[in-house]
Amino acid sequence: MSFDIGLTLLVLAVAAWTIAARETFVAVVGFVAYGLLLAFVWVRLAAPDVALTEAALGSGLTGGLLIGASSRLRRSQSPAAEEAPGVVLKAAAAVLSILVSAGLAAIVLLLPDPAPTLAPQAAASIAATGLGNPVTAVLMAYRAIDTLLEIVVLLLALVGIWSLAPDRDWGRRLDRRGSTDPVSVLTFVAQLLVPVGIIVGIHIFWVGSVAPGGEFQGATILATMWTLASMAGLVSAAAVTRRWLRLVLTIGPAVFLAIGLAGFALAGAFLAYPKSHAKLMILVIEIPVTLSIAATLALLVAGPPERARQ
Repeated sequence: MSFDIGLTLLVLAVAAWTIAARETFVAVVGFVAYGLLLAFVWVRLAAPDVALTEAALGSGLTGGLLIGASSRLRRSQSPAAEEAPGVVLKAAAAVLSILVSAGLAAIVLLLPDPAPTLAPQAAASIAATGLGNPVTAVLMAYRAIDTLLEIVVLLLALVGIWSLAPDRDWGRRLDRRGSTDPVSVLTFVAQLLVPVGIIVGIHIFWVGSVAPGGEFQGATILATMWTLASMAGLVSAAAVTRRWLRLVLTIGPAVFLAIGLAGFALAGAFLAYPKSHAKLMILVIEIPVTLSIAATLALLVAGPPERARQ
């Protein structure tokens, strides 16, 4: 009990510090720490799948994106930092925060007891999917359309970032490599962690059918390993016009959609699986989806193509 109280107070303190921070980089660091603390909160709530997702996506990858954005905004940081919000804006923000907090509290406190749930009906039918992890079963069966749309949204976000590249730079490599010093600490850490991280990412993906994990968590770890290797100057991305790169990005959603359409003939509905082959079909979806998500997340961090820096 004392640990939970201390963790709650620490989460609230870090959240307040992140909001109050005036410098962009300081706020980003606070956000990353806040996300890691939330991962501990989800572990204490017996939700390891959500904890893995929060640590990998909510804190890790998103934190990396925000750090990259903050580094690009440093040139305009000083003029913006000198502008203090007025009294009216502060009062409006405070009132809005109070209303949102009160609304969330009312939703939680006014829930009927027992709360309405479809968990028993879902649990009773999970065996038909052949999966031992109920979270993966829900995401790939009951909420398969949501999962497909999430992958498509990631791909559209990448297209949006690539569209920011000037016409003269289109088709060039994503030149984001860091120092190539073979004796630097970053190079040593990358050479040490990347092979281990790749194995961990594959393991997290593979056990997702029977234990906490899955394609999003595993793909995020794989994308992070590529980003670390790129920062150390060990690898570089191919030109965005390469066909094999576009194939890797689109094969996941394409296979997902193809199997979904096949569900009309095999099981009578979109994204429906026949009981005798449900687990196999879900596995056939997850393998290319993991590759597509990993490539998409890594390229989101890399940003738009640009001319190579001399």
